[in-house]
Amino acid sequence: MNTTSINSPTSSNRKLEHLVAGRATQDGDGVKLTRVLTQDLQHRLDPFLMLDHFASDDPKEYGGGFPDHPHRGFETVTYMVAGRMRHKDSAGHEGLLQNGGVQWMTAGKGVIHSEMPEQVAGVMEGFQLWLNLPSHQKMCTPWYRDIQSHEIPEFTTAQGIEVRVISGTSHGICGAMQRPVALYPTQALYLDIHFKANSIFEQPLSTDHNAFVYTYCGSAEVIAQDGLGEEVACHRLGILQNKGDLLQLRGSPGTRVLLIAGQPLHQPIAQHGPFVMNTRQELMQAVEDYQKGLFNA
Repeated sequence: MNTTSINSPTSSNRKLEHLVAGRATQDGDGVKLTRVLTQDLQHRLDPFLMLDHFASDDPKEYGGGFPDHPHRGFETVTYMVAGRMRHKDSAGHEGLLQNGGVQWMTAGKGVIHSEMPEQVAGVMEGFQLWLNLPSHQKMCTPWYRDIQSHEIPEFTTAQGIEVRVISGTSHGICGAMQRPVALYPTQALYLDIHFKANSIFEQPLSTDHNAFVYTYCGSAEVIAQDGLGEEVACHRLGILQNKGDLLQLRGSPGTRVLLIAGQPLHQPIAQHGPFVMNTRQELMQAVEDYQKGLFNA
């Protein structure tokens, strides 16, 4: 397909606002990871609540996995770059998440689940994104979908850039997840962009959507209107300014970048660990319901 340029005389480039290094931490049963989008960025990057990047070839750092734990009020999007993890939850669902696949889970009114490695050696790498739910969906019935790698639409630009469209739309290609705006107004865009040569990737972005890029291999540059690039080095998250309706991203061979954007909810965020509601009262109710075992219903 021809994607030489989608710029127009009236479009303007999004600039880099600032960079985030993330922090090393552990979750689950001692799984080492980098928390890139932290709680202090939740309002700035609304509707996104968290982004974790886990990557290791040492089974001692991931072998414990993520045993049973609860969620309420938001969605988790787990993208496996390499490795295998088995999902089980209190609603009776079970699935295998493996190389290149995605699990999209809506916790809704509450679910208890586990994500456990199904490997004892090799590389385990992936991402987990937390996506907020609007107030009218926070108590919806839990749901999930396993999306195998071959189900994720891909395309290659004229410059040889390979793009995987997990959700949203890019260059006319609709992603694996497409849902009605009335129920899910965030309309998240989630792209995995692989550069094979020195080239530039372009993506229109709605001016009212918050957006960021995360470089997980190599180094990328966000190109300003004057053509100058601002570097987003490896393992850095780059928050994009909300001025401008076009992202131009320059990469070199081996560069890999996640581009994530969405419509902010502009609703209060009340969080206690794995529960994300709108008010303190709702949060206290979530804790009480979990303690009463209602998440198993």
